[in-house]
Amino acid sequence: MSNMINRRSLLKTGLMTIGGMALAPHISMGAFSGANYTLDEKSRLYYSPLLREHFLEERPNVTAMTARLNANENPYGPPESTRKAVAEAVSGGNRYSWKELATLVDKLAKKEGVTEKHIMMGPGSSDLLEKVAIVLFMNGGNIVSADPTYMSLIRVAEAVGATWKAIPCKADWSHDLAAMEAAIDKDTKMVYICNPNNPVGSITAGKDLLDFCSRVSEKVPIFVDEAYLELAEGTGTESMVSLLSKKKNVIIARTFSKIMGMAGLRVGYAVAQPEFLDKIQKITRGGMGISHTSVLGAIASFEDTDFQAMTKKLNTECKEYLYENLTKMNYKYIPSYTNFVIFPINIGGKEFLAKMASKGIMVRAFDIQNKPWCRVSMGTMDEMKLFVKALGELS
Repeated sequence: MSNMINRRSLLKTGLMTIGGMALAPHISMGAFSGANYTLDEKSRLYYSPLLREHFLEERPNVTAMTARLNANENPYGPPESTRKAVAEAVSGGNRYSWKELATLVDKLAKKEGVTEKHIMMGPGSSDLLEKVAIVLFMNGGNIVSADPTYMSLIRVAEAVGATWKAIPCKADWSHDLAAMEAAIDKDTKMVYICNPNNPVGSITAGKDLLDFCSRVSEKVPIFVDEAYLELAEGTGTESMVSLLSKKKNVIIARTFSKIMGMAGLRVGYAVAQPEFLDKIQKITRGGMGISHTSVLGAIASFEDTDFQAMTKKLNTECKEYLYENLTKMNYKYIPSYTNFVIFPINIGGKEFLAKMASKGIMVRAFDIQNKPWCRVSMGTMDEMKLFVKALGELS
């Protein structure tokens, strides 16, 4: 079998690849479903020098799962306002929605304190990360980021010819900004910062990041992925969008997938200097990929501030409930500024996934520096109680 041959090669190279369809459903059904993925010598997905992911060879029956806590989705959405808007928009699905998209862009520009020319729309923020990667790195260069971090932009950059400089997170799991700045060289074309950071949930203090971005963006563009920022509570949770008024070359990504509950409807946007966005849009158009129904749904979700406030409140309540119970069970979690929590576990990642799946619960399992961790997304309180009960039965 080819996998056996690959495993022999693995002994020489340290890594191997398999087709995407053999992987976990959150990857095999995504944008890279036909791609090859790298496995390490323990058949874990190779994410980075520090991070591996475990997966089950046989996909769980998703419809039989009682708690889907593996994809950082909003369990309360879409809001009723968005459902109504999408249903009413279907009759206009035979028309392009440039006017409606312009309305959404105008609302976002007012929210961010920029002009419409500073906004680029896309079907989710990951799409925009990937478009930027294609355009910036088609002629090579390197990208600097933390490790662990969200890999979408980095993987596409590597696929079109970039090299990646992975800088380990600090002991508190924040970005090591000093080391990242020191890693920049003449071939660096971008610094990528996911803040709050996925998959660890940590945040890098806004004051420190503002200083870093202000200075370092004079050398290279800095892409700050703020997909989870609207869920963050506490000090140091500032957006970097204020730097645009100071003419800094920063790019900020936001999404409707998290606090606005539209992960499956696919709407996101980037905020950046118009001249930077012009470079991207000369090659690829972002807004063209958003459906008419999603645009109308996004307008409704954007205006539904009550739903957003409810999501943030319930997300925090579920995290506090989980924290309390993890502490009781002697698990040491990383404090999260997102809608997920990651913590080290006492059994192997694949075994953990299998036991959780047998109880109807879907989560993620990683190895960080060869030690197993669980990442659990926040569901409803009832779903979190199911997870806590299942975890207690494994302890």
